[in-house]
Amino acid sequence: MEVSEASHRVIADLLEARTGQHMSEGRRWRVTTALAGLFREQGISNVDQLACMLAEPGTEDLSKRVVEALLNNETYFFRDRAMFDQLAAKVLPDLARKRFATKRLAIWSAGCSSGQEALSVAMLILDQPGLWKDWTIDIVGTDVSEKAIEAARDACYSQFEIQRGLGVGQMLTHFEETPHGWRAKRNLRTMVRYRQRNLLGPVEIAERFDLVLCRNVLLYFDPVRREAAFDRLAGSLRPDGWLLLGAGETALGRTTRFRPTEGHQGLFVRTSEHEAQQRHVITHGARRVARRGSS
Repeated sequence: MEVSEASHRVIADLLEARTGQHMSEGRRWRVTTALAGLFREQGISNVDQLACMLAEPGTEDLSKRVVEALLNNETYFFRDRAMFDQLAAKVLPDLARKRFATKRLAIWSAGCSSGQEALSVAMLILDQPGLWKDWTIDIVGTDVSEKAIEAARDACYSQFEIQRGLGVGQMLTHFEETPHGWRAKRNLRTMVRYRQRNLLGPVEIAERFDLVLCRNVLLYFDPVRREAAFDRLAGSLRPDGWLLLGAGETALGRTTRFRPTEGHQGLFVRTSEHEAQQRHVITHGARRVARRGSS
């Protein structure tokens, strides 16, 4: 059954309002599949009917469930392994030197989904005990999805989930088998704290981090929201900290707040305020020229 443009717009606007995510034409194909379970629960069969229900008063709970269903929570341990190798070989030793005087390290996993990314970083640290002896390590995982944060806090994974990205040695070292699945051991679980948080929402706390991982999140934003997200990330990162983006993401040409590090995929550092202003002038000047040329 063909779905009306108006109904798709209702769903897309709801997702964008709640999460900042833009539903491009390329993402529309998965809407019906993602909402299939909700259709069955509500006794309906298509997006048009759902859009009509959302127009009724008192549908806040339904709206939340629609958004949850549409969010892509795909993740696994050590996703894009080469990037975690960079963290272990370059970024974490660099931060160990820079923060040696205070022996305090703060890390933010933005868009942490069900916790595998944040726990992967924690495992890197636990696997380098000599480097981090007597340090205070604070890892924060945030995600817009309430269900994802609940799963992350539980830190219990199915056989399929635990085998995605983990070798047998890591699995047995850092997890224990329970009747409900493989649960992160206490020393690993307590390294990470989780919050439900919208990357574009109001700033609840003025934390500053030494390392921020924001992978496969910004690709769902339109250019305006993506630039706002980069501003938020820059404001949350210490001047000499590191930003790690996803394998298919870049800050180049998207923001003046970050510049890439040569020879390292996905790794970016903050630009100075002076450099950011210069980049802003150059970037926006180029855009004006391009607009005049196309008119």
